Amino acid sequence: MADDTKEWREESVSVDGTNLIVVKGGTGRPMLVLHDELGHPGWLKWTRAMARRRTLLIPLHPGFGRTERAEWMMSIRDLAGFYARYLKENGLAPLDVIGFSLGGWIAAEMAASNPGQFRKMILVAPAGIRPPSGNILDVFQLMAPQQLMASVYDPPNTPEFPELFGGGMSPEAFEMFEDARAQTARLAWTPYMHNPTLPHLLGVAAGLPTLIVWGRQDAVVPASAGDAYRAAIRGARLVTFDNCGHRPEIEKSAEFIREVEAFLAD
Repeated sequence: MADDTKEWREESVSVDGTNLIVVKGGTGRPMLVLHDELGHPGWLKWTRAMARRRTLLIPLHPGFGRTERAEWMMSIRDLAGFYARYLKENGLAPLDVIGFSLGGWIAAEMAASNPGQFRKMILVAPAGIRPPSGNILDVFQLMAPQQLMASVYDPPNTPEFPELFGGGMSPEAFEMFEDARAQTARLAWTPYMHNPTLPHLLGVAAGLPTLIVWGRQDAVVPASAGDAYRAAIRGARLVTFDNCGHRPEIEKSAEFIREVEAFLAD
């Protein structure tokens, strides 16, 4: 695969005194990409596909490695408000958003507060709503490599799995994972990985074009939560892939890209 990451760049944006690192690349209408609880996973097929038609804005969440922690931030809703301020102060709203797992939860909290800041919203196996059946995986009972393995249904047969987070478990990667896990615990420990009020507040997002994507064999956030999200956001569309875990963007990349591109098309 050709190395096109040289076209990506980083910028530091001050938001309420926090220096937020934002990775940028691509061309066209901007799209906000909110990464999951282990951090920004790196450049993947879906990223490259989207970058042909969208300028991707990938903020590295405060406290998740290279962006400094904001000490005042105590919840995912706080983080959602932080990103709302980032959008407003930089004249980015309304824009498209795609959020993965924890990042999907952040996007949902943003939509519950102000759906007008988004044009279209894509939630990929988001945490944030307690599943009607099954339980969100207690990732803090696992080491980081085990958590990563649990996120994919069939790692040996997932071509991009070795590419996640730069591949391997170098001391630098392990430190990044542990920073991300510590901040996740700080923001989402109690109640664990969900907000009981979110399903009630998401009613305001009715009419916001929303695509929800899930793997039927998701071992991190049970697929039943997808039905709960669809019920909370009137008009949302739910797509579920078979033989797929928590990362449909790499486990079913061709199908994922096709669904996302069709949804974003004007």
